[in-house]
Amino acid sequence: MITHGNKIEVLAGNSNRPLAEAVAAELGLPLSSAEVGKFSDGEISISLPQTVRGRDVFIVQSTSMPVNDNLMELLIMIDACKRASAGRITAVIPYFGYARQDRKARPRDPITAKLVADILTSAGADRVLTMDLHAAQIQGFFDIPVDHLYGAPILAKYFKKRMDENWVVVSPDVGSVGRARNFASRVDAALAIVDKRRPKANAIEVMNVIGDVKGKCCVMLDDMIDTAGTICQGAQALVNNGAKEVYACCTHGVLSGPAMERLSASPIKEVVVLDTIDLPEEVKNNPKVKVLSVAKLIAKAITSIYSDSSLSAIYE
Repeated sequence: MITHGNKIEVLAGNSNRPLAEAVAAELGLPLSSAEVGKFSDGEISISLPQTVRGRDVFIVQSTSMPVNDNLMELLIMIDACKRASAGRITAVIPYFGYARQDRKARPRDPITAKLVADILTSAGADRVLTMDLHAAQIQGFFDIPVDHLYGAPILAKYFKKRMDENWVVVSPDVGSVGRARNFASRVDAALAIVDKRRPKANAIEVMNVIGDVKGKCCVMLDDMIDTAGTICQGAQALVNNGAKEVYACCTHGVLSGPAMERLSASPIKEVVVLDTIDLPEEVKNNPKVKVLSVAKLIAKAITSIYSDSSLSAIYE
């Protein structure tokens, strides 16, 4: 028996309204109205014109750039829904910011991913729906249920149509080997690894390519592409080792700083990203960039959460 609300309400902040609208359309629902703005001093102002009392509320908000503004919008929207007596509040966070700060790599480092998890829980979120966390163990940072979606099936479906025995899936670093191995099994391709050393922050020195890439079409897979330093130097290493063509794909196209300049100058033929982050129009229209939608997957997940049915079934 469903006891958490008799109706779904999908709300959105300002971080990725196109995705929220697409999710609502997939559900056959209107995007619920929410007035999200700022006071003159920069404080965030939230107002919910319609009732959410007893409703199953899903707030779609990626914590992408500007990260702190978007995070505060999400927290205040959660608080507004809690105080308006929502039946259950699910924070739908397609891109979970601060996920890279998931451990103490050096003395006195914060574990900001845990801090954000605690803040979301304290704000009043009953559960979280997110996608391709930078580190899977972040799910354990929450004291509320976390539903973790994967973008690999969408990316695999896109690439499998063109792949044959001449393709190789490449992990851009050792830390992404598990993700790349899973992707390779989905597309029935061989696996290679770019071994790199990072002598200092934001500086990458590619050392070696493990696996046969000579004369092959390579697709590099990562959870996110931020400044594109790793992916571009990895692509150059593959070309230096005889790769025929190089493609790149990821779930989260952060693409900050010099990312687009690096990608444009790199040997990468195409960069495929999912729309967990709303990219600027000039990036979407770049001939090297292909954006695939996660709206249908998130809509299926919302339906499963609302109906208390298995989430794993949506991949079948």
